[in-house]
Amino acid sequence: MQSTSRVKAALRRARRRFTKKPPAAPAKAAVVARPATLSKPAAADVEKARALPGDRLLVRPVFVLSSIRSGSTLLRVMLNTHSEIHAPHELHLRGIGVRLKSNYATRAMAEIGLDNDQLRYLLWDRMLHRELVRHSKHVLVNKTPSDAFIWRQIVACWPDARFIYLLRHPAATTDSWHRARKEWTRDEAAEDVLPYMEAVEEARSERGGLTVKYEDVTVDPAREMQRVCEFIGVDYEPAMIDYGQGDHGKFRAGLGDWSARIKSGKVQPVEHIPTADETPAALIDISKKWGYIS
Repeated sequence: MQSTSRVKAALRRARRRFTKKPPAAPAKAAVVARPATLSKPAAADVEKARALPGDRLLVRPVFVLSSIRSGSTLLRVMLNTHSEIHAPHELHLRGIGVRLKSNYATRAMAEIGLDNDQLRYLLWDRMLHRELVRHSKHVLVNKTPSDAFIWRQIVACWPDARFIYLLRHPAATTDSWHRARKEWTRDEAAEDVLPYMEAVEEARSERGGLTVKYEDVTVDPAREMQRVCEFIGVDYEPAMIDYGQGDHGKFRAGLGDWSARIKSGKVQPVEHIPTADETPAALIDISKKWGYIS
């Protein structure tokens, strides 16, 4: 009986050995993959990776930097009507990134000279290039108002990137945003749009590019589109003005303007240009810099 009991006990122990989960990796293994240990070689490798041929598929992409409620959707659809330009709806690059989920992945990418930023840039480039090819166009123009906050990252990704700065009277921008946020005061709406404008102005003063005013686009769209086409390096096409004839995707919240004005397919005049007295105090300085008030 004792022999039988010992055999049964041995079998139970054997079953436990073969069925239990393998032990987790010891805590000390994580120490090897700590970013601090990898920072020096990874930084050097990443620097090399930036210069690798073939890293970027897009050549000289164009980015429209503007505040929200500044007419960027109108500019987008006019450009998208051009036979050589693809201007997609808002793609929100700021919210698109890559996260390495383990220390092993971090180490593996470091060995080939890539970190989170470089992987994100590869993803951005591949995504935008895919859209360009999918629509059989040659020039990519991207617009999302939040791009103004990441213009330095855009330059890091595409050193040959070009910028169009779309300005609108700050008080008119505020009023448009206030109509969409009725629960806010007008001053609260002004404070919300100001950071976009400051980011646009920072890029405009440091990087250069083409400045376009929304009001001028509505007054003489042909003249302004000729300026934009010259900057981009394509011939002007009169059909750009009649953008309603083109397919620009859905007009809905989160992708750009979705108002009846943009859906009309026609460039419509500005209804009112605010005076200095109608400009919120928080926007006086930026309004002066942009030449809207003296």
